[in-house]
Amino acid sequence: MDVQFTKINNRRYLGNKYKLLPFITGVIKENCFDFDVFTDIFAGTGAVSSAFTNKQLNTNDILFSNYISNTAWFSPEDYDTSKLVKLICDYNSLEEYDENYMTQYFSDTYFSRQVCSKIGHIRQDIENRKNVNDINNREYAILITSLLYAMDRIANTCGHYDAYRKNIDLSNQVLEMRMLSAQKGLNKNNRCYNEDSNELAKNIKSGLVYLDPPYNSRQYCDAYHLVENVARWQKPEVFGVARKMDRSALKSDYCTRSAPKAFNDLISNLDAQYILVSYNNMENKGNDRSNARISDKEILDSLNTRGDVLIFTEDYKAFTTGKSDRSDNQERLFLCKCR
Repeated sequence: MDVQFTKINNRRYLGNKYKLLPFITGVIKENCFDFDVFTDIFAGTGAVSSAFTNKQLNTNDILFSNYISNTAWFSPEDYDTSKLVKLICDYNSLEEYDENYMTQYFSDTYFSRQVCSKIGHIRQDIENRKNVNDINNREYAILITSLLYAMDRIANTCGHYDAYRKNIDLSNQVLEMRMLSAQKGLNKNNRCYNEDSNELAKNIKSGLVYLDPPYNSRQYCDAYHLVENVARWQKPEVFGVARKMDRSALKSDYCTRSAPKAFNDLISNLDAQYILVSYNNMENKGNDRSNARISDKEILDSLNTRGDVLIFTEDYKAFTTGKSDRSDNQERLFLCKCR
Protein backbone atom coordinates (compact mmCIF):
# COMPACT_ATOMS: atom_id res chain seq x y z
CA MET A 1 0.00 0.00 0.00
CA ASP A 2 1.50 3.30 -1.13
CA VAL A 3 0.62 6.02 1.38
CA GLN A 4 2.77 9.04 2.16
CA PHE A 5 3.42 10.21 5.72
CA THR A 6 3.12 13.77 6.99
CA LYS A 7 4.58 15.74 9.92
CA ILE A 8 2.87 18.13 12.33
CA ASN A 9 4.21 21.28 10.65
CA ASN A 10 2.68 20.48 7.25
CA ARG A 11 -0.38 22.66 7.76
CA ARG A 12 -0.89 26.35 7.09
CA TYR A 13 -2.01 28.13 10.25
CA LEU A 14 -2.00 31.77 11.34
CA GLY A 15 0.57 32.41 14.07
CA ASN A 16 2.16 28.97 13.72
CA LYS A 17 5.36 28.96 15.78
CA TYR A 18 7.10 25.99 14.16
CA LYS A 19 9.84 28.16 12.61
CA LEU A 20 10.37 29.84 15.98
CA LEU A 21 10.88 26.57 17.86
CA PRO A 22 14.70 26.98 18.15
CA PHE A 23 14.12 30.38 19.78
CA ILE A 24 11.41 29.12 22.15
CA THR A 25 13.16 25.90 23.14
CA GLY A 26 16.45 27.73 23.59
CA VAL A 27 14.94 30.21 26.05
CA ILE A 28 13.31 27.38 28.00
CA LYS A 29 16.46 25.23 28.07
CA GLU A 30 18.60 28.07 29.38
CA ASN A 31 16.16 29.47 31.95
CA CYS A 32 13.64 26.84 33.07
CA PHE A 33 14.79 23.88 35.16
CA ASP A 34 13.35 20.82 36.85
CA PHE A 35 9.82 20.87 35.44
CA ASP A 36 7.96 17.74 34.37
CA VAL A 37 4.65 19.07 33.03
CA PHE A 38 4.45 21.31 29.93
CA THR A 39 1.07 22.99 29.32
CA ASP A 40 0.30 24.62 25.97
CA ILE A 41 -2.92 26.41 26.84
CA PHE A 42 -3.54 28.03 23.42
CA ALA A 43 -2.06 25.07 21.54
CA GLY A 44 -3.38 25.71 18.03
CA THR A 45 -2.15 22.87 15.82
CA GLY A 46 0.40 21.76 18.44
CA ALA A 47 3.64 22.99 16.85
CA VAL A 48 5.21 24.12 20.12
CA SER A 49 4.00 21.07 22.07
CA SER A 50 5.71 18.86 19.51
CA ALA A 51 9.07 19.97 20.92
CA PHE A 52 8.19 18.73 24.42
CA THR A 53 7.02 15.17 23.92
CA ASN A 54 9.66 14.08 26.47
CA LYS A 55 7.49 15.79 29.13
CA GLN A 56 3.98 15.20 30.40
CA LEU A 57 1.88 17.32 28.04
CA ASN A 58 -1.33 19.24 28.55
CA THR A 59 -2.64 20.78 25.32
CA ASN A 60 -5.73 22.93 25.02
CA ASP A 61 -7.58 24.81 22.31
CA ILE A 62 -11.11 26.16 22.08
CA LEU A 63 -11.43 24.92 18.48
CA PHE A 64 -12.41 21.27 18.24
CA SER A 65 -10.41 20.95 15.00
CA ASN A 66 -7.24 21.79 16.94
CA TYR A 67 -8.22 19.61 19.89
CA ILE A 68 -8.70 16.63 17.58
CA SER A 69 -5.33 17.30 15.91
CA ASN A 70 -3.60 17.53 19.27
CA THR A 71 -5.24 14.25 20.28
CA ALA A 72 -3.88 12.68 17.10
CA TRP A 73 -0.35 13.88 17.75
CA PHE A 74 -0.07 13.71 21.56
CA SER A 75 -2.54 11.23 23.02
CA PRO A 76 -0.86 8.38 24.95
CA GLU A 77 -3.38 5.91 23.47
CA ASP A 78 -1.89 3.36 21.07
CA TYR A 79 -3.02 3.03 17.46
CA ASP A 80 -2.80 0.41 14.71
CA THR A 81 -0.62 1.83 11.94
CA SER A 82 -1.43 -0.94 9.44
CA LYS A 83 -5.17 -0.52 9.91
CA LEU A 84 -5.00 3.25 9.41
CA VAL A 85 -2.71 3.02 6.39
CA LYS A 86 -5.14 0.59 4.75
CA LEU A 87 -8.11 2.87 5.46
CA ILE A 88 -6.28 5.91 4.08
CA CYS A 89 -5.28 3.96 1.00
CA ASP A 90 -8.92 2.95 0.50
CA TYR A 91 -10.10 6.54 0.94
CA ASN A 92 -7.56 7.81 -1.58
CA SER A 93 -8.67 5.26 -4.19
CA LEU A 94 -12.37 6.18 -3.97
CA GLU A 95 -13.86 7.46 -7.20
CA GLU A 96 -17.65 7.31 -6.79
CA TYR A 97 -19.41 9.20 -4.02
CA ASP A 98 -22.94 10.28 -3.18
CA GLU A 99 -24.30 13.77 -2.72
CA ASN A 100 -23.80 14.80 0.89
CA TYR A 101 -23.53 17.74 3.29
CA MET A 102 -20.32 18.99 1.69
CA THR A 103 -21.67 19.00 -1.86
CA GLN A 104 -24.85 20.70 -0.67
CA TYR A 105 -23.08 23.69 0.87
CA PHE A 106 -19.51 23.92 -0.43
CA SER A 107 -19.37 22.73 -4.05
CA ASP A 108 -17.15 24.92 -6.25
CA THR A 109 -16.11 27.26 -3.45
CA TYR A 110 -13.04 26.14 -1.54
CA PHE A 111 -13.18 22.78 -3.30
CA SER A 112 -14.69 21.36 -6.48
CA ARG A 113 -17.96 19.45 -6.30
CA GLN A 114 -16.10 16.16 -6.77
CA VAL A 115 -13.66 16.89 -3.95
CA CYS A 116 -16.51 18.06 -1.69
CA SER A 117 -18.28 14.77 -2.35
CA LYS A 118 -15.15 12.83 -1.42
CA ILE A 119 -14.58 14.87 1.77
CA GLY A 120 -18.17 14.33 2.87
CA HIS A 121 -18.07 10.59 2.13
CA ILE A 122 -14.78 10.06 3.99
CA ARG A 123 -15.78 12.15 7.00
CA GLN A 124 -19.06 10.27 7.39
CA ASP A 125 -17.29 6.92 7.11
CA ILE A 126 -14.85 7.94 9.86
CA GLU A 127 -17.81 8.86 12.07
CA ASN A 128 -19.57 5.58 11.34
CA ARG A 129 -16.47 3.57 12.22
CA LYS A 130 -16.11 5.42 15.53
CA ASN A 131 -19.78 4.79 16.38
CA VAL A 132 -19.38 1.01 16.01
CA ASN A 133 -16.01 0.96 17.83
CA ASP A 134 -14.09 -0.09 14.73
CA ILE A 135 -11.50 2.58 15.61
CA ASN A 136 -10.39 3.94 18.99
CA ASN A 137 -10.30 7.61 20.01
CA ARG A 138 -6.77 8.24 18.79
CA GLU A 139 -7.34 6.43 15.50
CA TYR A 140 -10.47 8.55 15.03
CA ALA A 141 -8.42 11.69 15.68
CA ILE A 142 -5.64 10.62 13.31
CA LEU A 143 -8.06 9.96 10.45
CA ILE A 144 -9.85 13.29 10.89
CA THR A 145 -6.55 15.14 11.16
CA SER A 146 -5.25 13.41 8.05
CA LEU A 147 -8.38 14.58 6.21
CA LEU A 148 -7.97 18.16 7.47
CA TYR A 149 -4.33 18.24 6.36
CA ALA A 150 -5.34 16.86 2.94
CA MET A 151 -7.96 19.59 2.58
CA ASP A 152 -5.46 22.25 3.59
CA ARG A 153 -2.99 21.22 0.86
CA ILE A 154 -5.46 21.87 -1.97
CA ALA A 155 -7.95 24.42 -0.59
CA ASN A 156 -8.81 27.33 -2.88
CA THR A 157 -7.76 29.93 -0.31
CA CYS A 158 -4.84 32.14 0.67
CA GLY A 159 -4.20 29.97 3.73
CA HIS A 160 -7.43 30.39 5.69
CA TYR A 161 -11.17 30.23 5.02
CA ASP A 162 -12.35 33.81 5.47
CA ALA A 163 -12.94 33.77 1.71
CA TYR A 164 -12.25 31.68 -1.37
CA ARG A 165 -10.75 32.87 -4.65
CA LYS A 166 -13.35 33.46 -7.36
CA ASN A 167 -13.22 32.24 -10.96
CA ILE A 168 -10.57 29.61 -10.29
CA ASP A 169 -10.48 26.31 -12.20
CA LEU A 170 -10.86 23.60 -9.55
CA SER A 171 -10.99 20.64 -11.91
CA ASN A 172 -7.39 19.61 -11.11
CA GLN A 173 -7.91 19.39 -7.35
CA VAL A 174 -7.02 15.93 -6.00
CA LEU A 175 -7.68 15.07 -2.36
CA GLU A 176 -4.95 12.75 -1.05
CA MET A 177 -4.80 11.79 2.61
CA ARG A 178 -1.50 10.91 4.27
CA MET A 179 -0.70 8.95 7.40
CA LEU A 180 0.50 11.01 10.37
CA SER A 181 4.01 10.45 11.69
CA ALA A 182 2.57 10.42 15.20
CA GLN A 183 4.69 9.14 18.08
CA LYS A 184 3.70 6.11 20.10
CA GLY A 185 4.54 5.42 23.74
CA LEU A 186 4.01 9.00 24.90
CA ASN A 187 3.61 9.91 28.57
CA LYS A 188 0.55 8.08 29.90
CA ASN A 189 -0.57 11.25 31.73
CA ASN A 190 -0.75 13.41 28.59
CA ARG A 191 -4.10 15.20 28.33
CA CYS A 192 -5.71 17.10 25.46
CA TYR A 193 -8.42 19.62 26.35
CA ASN A 194 -11.07 21.48 24.34
CA GLU A 195 -11.94 24.18 26.85
CA ASP A 196 -11.90 27.89 27.52
CA SER A 197 -8.31 28.59 28.59
CA ASN A 198 -9.31 30.78 31.51
CA GLU A 199 -11.54 28.06 32.94
CA LEU A 200 -8.96 25.32 32.43
CA ALA A 201 -6.32 27.39 34.23
CA LYS A 202 -8.27 27.02 37.47
CA ASN A 203 -8.12 23.24 37.36
CA ILE A 204 -4.61 22.16 36.33
CA LYS A 205 -1.12 22.33 37.77
CA SER A 206 1.98 22.66 35.58
CA GLY A 207 5.71 23.06 35.67
CA LEU A 208 5.72 25.40 32.69
CA VAL A 209 2.71 27.01 31.04
CA TYR A 210 3.24 28.36 27.52
CA LEU A 211 0.77 31.05 26.40
CA ASP A 212 0.38 32.00 22.76
CA PRO A 213 -2.99 33.81 22.77
CA PRO A 214 -4.54 35.44 19.69
CA TYR A 215 -2.87 38.80 19.08
CA ASN A 216 -5.41 40.84 17.16
CA SER A 217 -9.09 41.10 16.22
CA ARG A 218 -9.03 38.25 13.68
CA GLN A 219 -11.00 35.40 15.26
CA TYR A 220 -9.61 31.94 14.55
CA CYS A 221 -13.12 30.51 14.35
CA ASP A 222 -13.70 32.83 11.37
CA ALA A 223 -10.45 31.95 9.64
CA TYR A 224 -10.93 28.18 10.08
CA HIS A 225 -14.72 27.77 10.16
CA LEU A 226 -14.77 25.13 7.42
CA VAL A 227 -12.04 23.05 9.07
CA GLU A 228 -13.95 23.32 12.35
CA ASN A 229 -17.20 22.35 10.62
CA VAL A 230 -15.69 19.20 9.08
CA ALA A 231 -13.97 18.24 12.35
CA ARG A 232 -17.16 18.58 14.41
CA TRP A 233 -19.37 17.05 11.70
CA GLN A 234 -22.62 18.31 13.19
CA LYS A 235 -23.75 19.45 9.72
CA PRO A 236 -25.11 22.91 10.61
CA GLU A 237 -26.62 25.33 8.15
CA VAL A 238 -24.10 27.77 6.74
CA PHE A 239 -24.56 31.38 5.65
CA GLY A 240 -23.10 34.07 3.41
CA VAL A 241 -20.62 33.96 0.57
CA ALA A 242 -17.92 32.32 2.72
CA ARG A 243 -20.38 29.58 3.89
CA LYS A 244 -19.80 30.09 7.61
CA MET A 245 -21.80 28.34 10.33
CA ASP A 246 -22.80 29.95 13.64
CA ARG A 247 -19.54 30.51 15.55
CA SER A 248 -20.77 32.69 18.41
CA ALA A 249 -19.75 30.12 21.06
CA LEU A 250 -16.21 30.00 19.68
CA LYS A 251 -15.38 33.72 19.79
CA SER A 252 -12.34 34.59 21.90
CA ASP A 253 -12.12 37.52 24.31
CA TYR A 254 -8.44 37.76 23.37
CA CYS A 255 -9.48 39.22 20.00
CA THR A 256 -11.50 42.03 21.63
CA ARG A 257 -11.01 45.01 23.93
CA SER A 258 -11.58 42.58 26.80
CA ALA A 259 -8.22 40.92 26.09
CA PRO A 260 -6.21 42.64 28.87
CA LYS A 261 -8.83 41.70 31.47
CA ALA A 262 -8.99 38.10 30.23
CA PHE A 263 -5.18 37.87 30.22
CA ASN A 264 -4.90 39.19 33.77
CA ASP A 265 -7.52 36.71 34.96
CA LEU A 266 -5.67 33.85 33.28
CA ILE A 267 -2.30 34.78 34.77
CA SER A 268 -3.78 35.11 38.26
CA ASN A 269 -5.21 31.58 38.13
CA LEU A 270 -2.25 29.65 36.74
CA ASP A 271 -0.60 27.17 39.10
CA ALA A 272 2.93 26.89 37.66
CA GLN A 273 6.64 27.26 38.28
CA TYR A 274 7.13 29.17 35.03
CA ILE A 275 4.82 31.16 32.76
CA LEU A 276 6.10 31.83 29.24
CA VAL A 277 4.10 34.27 27.11
CA SER A 278 4.66 34.58 23.38
CA TYR A 279 3.48 37.91 21.95
CA ASN A 280 4.58 40.00 18.97
CA ASN A 281 5.44 43.69 18.78
CA MET A 282 2.44 44.77 16.67
CA GLU A 283 0.89 46.86 19.42
CA ASN A 284 0.39 49.90 17.17
CA LYS A 285 2.09 49.06 13.89
CA GLY A 286 -0.47 47.75 11.44
CA ASN A 287 -4.01 48.65 10.54
CA ASP A 288 -6.40 48.48 13.47
CA ARG A 289 -7.42 44.84 12.90
CA SER A 290 -3.76 43.78 13.00
CA ASN A 291 -2.76 45.71 16.09
CA ALA A 292 -2.13 43.68 19.23
CA ARG A 293 -4.97 43.70 21.75
CA ILE A 294 -2.73 43.61 24.82
CA SER A 295 -0.01 46.20 25.40
CA ASP A 296 3.46 45.39 26.72
CA LYS A 297 2.62 47.31 29.89
CA GLU A 298 -0.50 45.21 30.44
CA ILE A 299 1.44 41.98 29.91
CA LEU A 300 4.14 43.06 32.37
CA ASP A 301 1.66 44.39 34.94
CA SER A 302 -0.05 40.99 35.05
CA LEU A 303 3.13 38.91 35.08
CA ASN A 304 4.86 41.05 37.70
CA THR A 305 2.16 40.10 40.20
CA ARG A 306 3.37 36.49 39.93
CA GLY A 307 7.15 36.80 39.88
CA ASP A 308 10.26 38.16 38.16
CA VAL A 309 10.04 38.67 34.38
CA LEU A 310 12.68 38.33 31.66
CA ILE A 311 12.07 39.39 28.03
CA PHE A 312 13.61 37.75 24.94
CA THR A 313 13.16 38.84 21.31
CA GLU A 314 13.50 37.29 17.85
CA ASP A 315 12.95 38.91 14.45
CA TYR A 316 10.51 37.15 12.14
CA LYS A 317 8.37 37.58 9.02
CA ALA A 318 4.70 37.65 10.02
CA PHE A 319 1.75 36.42 8.00
CA THR A 320 0.08 39.38 6.31
CA THR A 321 -2.64 40.06 3.77
CA GLY A 322 -0.74 43.14 2.64
CA LYS A 323 -2.08 45.94 4.84
CA SER A 324 0.41 45.46 7.65
CA ASP A 325 3.54 44.35 5.81
CA ARG A 326 6.43 45.40 8.04
CA SER A 327 10.07 44.33 8.15
CA ASP A 328 10.67 45.01 11.87
CA ASN A 329 8.35 42.38 13.34
CA GLN A 330 9.56 40.71 16.50
CA GLU A 331 8.28 37.78 18.49
CA ARG A 332 8.85 38.36 22.19
CA LEU A 333 8.92 35.85 24.99
CA PHE A 334 7.97 37.11 28.43
CA LEU A 335 9.27 34.58 30.97
CA CYS A 336 7.91 34.79 34.50
CA LYS A 337 9.62 32.73 37.20
CA CYS A 338 6.76 32.44 39.66
CA ARG A 339 7.31 33.13 43.33
